[in-house]
Amino acid sequence: MDGEGDLAAALLGLKERSGLSYQQLGSRVFTSSSTLHRYCSGKGVPGDFDLVLRIARECGADPSELSELLRRWEAVTGEGPTEPGSHTALAPPPSAIPPAAGSPQRTPAPVVLHPVRSRRASRFRRLALFLGMALFVLTTAIASTPHGFDSDPEPVPTGADRVPALAAAASWARPPAPVDPELFGVTMNSYSGAMPSFRVGALRLWDSETRWSQLEPRRGEFDWTTLDRLLEGAGRQGLPSLFVFGGTPAWAAPDARKAAYPEGARAAPPNDLADWDAFVRALVRHAGARIDAYELWVMANHEHHYNGSVKTLVEMTRTASRIIKERDPDATVVCPSVTKLWTARAHRFLTEFAALGGYQYCDAAGVKLYQRRVTDPPETILEAVRKVEQTFQKAGYHLPLWNTGTTQTLPLNDPLEPEQAADHAVRFYLAGLYARNWGLQRMYFYAWGNGKIPIVLQAERQPPTKAGLFVGVLQQWLAHARVTSCGHGPEVSLPENVWECRFTAPDARGTPRTTRIVWAYSGTATVRAGTGASTVRRLDGTASALNAEDSVQITERPVLIEHTVAPSA
Repeated sequence: MDGEGDLAAALLGLKERSGLSYQQLGSRVFTSSSTLHRYCSGKGVPGDFDLVLRIARECGADPSELSELLRRWEAVTGEGPTEPGSHTALAPPPSAIPPAAGSPQRTPAPVVLHPVRSRRASRFRRLALFLGMALFVLTTAIASTPHGFDSDPEPVPTGADRVPALAAAASWARPPAPVDPELFGVTMNSYSGAMPSFRVGALRLWDSETRWSQLEPRRGEFDWTTLDRLLEGAGRQGLPSLFVFGGTPAWAAPDARKAAYPEGARAAPPNDLADWDAFVRALVRHAGARIDAYELWVMANHEHHYNGSVKTLVEMTRTASRIIKERDPDATVVCPSVTKLWTARAHRFLTEFAALGGYQYCDAAGVKLYQRRVTDPPETILEAVRKVEQTFQKAGYHLPLWNTGTTQTLPLNDPLEPEQAADHAVRFYLAGLYARNWGLQRMYFYAWGNGKIPIVLQAERQPPTKAGLFVGVLQQWLAHARVTSCGHGPEVSLPENVWECRFTAPDARGTPRTTRIVWAYSGTATVRAGTGASTVRRLDGTASALNAEDSVQITERPVLIEHTVAPSA
């Protein structure tokens, strides 16, 4: 086999072992799927070993495989970077608008004068490659060790002003896709039937007096009054509803541990699973198509909500899914939600549930994504999303993810200042949009109706807060938009602390235009408005005209920048 074939075979072997498609792997290493296919089929060779390093890391290569990749790459190229100072590059000015994440930059090739090939240059090249390999091995070792997860059940960062570093927020680009209104969900912390007065896209019923123990207080006797009020309210608003199972009645598990609810609900499966089947059947028969989706247990790996075996939970999932689908084939079945996703214990639970076949009975996987500390930037949830994706890949599942809430200790935290609360509420949903590259489809904010939590969108019988109003404005911005990319920092030619997502959206005449939502992870920064910039819109409803040369001050509050000319692909 020739040198190119040797390198291609090694790359293809890694790619196949990872289980990633060309599109998935390409998005992670910032190259197109077609280019990646050329490298894996021997029709092209990466010109930069850094790309080979990125491919190897995403595919889980070990140090010996990395050394072999370097040997094969050197055998094919026969040369590497020239010695610093050995050539002069005439680079064009950067594009006024940074290119979309993952898209090639169309810049003229630099003019190279008198390249020097010397033993000194060769030593420099090998040193650079050695340092790159050393960094790769170090980061891979850190990522693969059990310490990649926290063992503490409720890890809290130390230091009053600490801003957590992001371990997994890769930029991405893909064909335009609609922003589904259902992304913007809220959990209903109310049982009156009142609905949000600002724009939302979906409802989740939990802490809404609809636990199993409340709906079936005695075996075979059902009280649907509260559930009907809530479903009628959702129907008036045209909002899809997610029902959450949890809180086994005391009569079904009298000797089990009590859950933290006044009616004496139990944090355990029923003694007789026939009681579970009967309740699921009665609920689905009563609600019919008024319930769009079912979350099959709440915080299933938290002993305060479920302390039975995983095997029993899988059996409950299997029978509930069968009953629901028999009655309503269009209903979405969401597997029991899992919390504390920064911990190794949570991922062992995911792995065991998958190994026992639990996820084969569901249309989506329930996860709890929240900051470790309520004052942390919302984007820190992306670390947990990526870890979940990796665990599912190892288990052989690729289900959509639904973020169905937060930690049960949330109410113990102090309220955020109103301005920070408004910024974080909007960025909670933007983080969810960013995470769609890893399969996230729904974000349910906890909670609507509660006025005693760190971020209040709207307390019941009160007007929306600034946070609630801003969430409504964000949805207006994205009502007819199609997302094309999300990225941050130098990867997309932005300052280190700046994030953005790009969209195409019709203007008043229906002509597709490029828009960008831009914000700072922390602090502030200044960016150029860029080619075709026409308007910057703010969440408070104000707007200013722009031209390409204007500077835009970016803060932790997202802004929308509209362009009349789309950036080059």
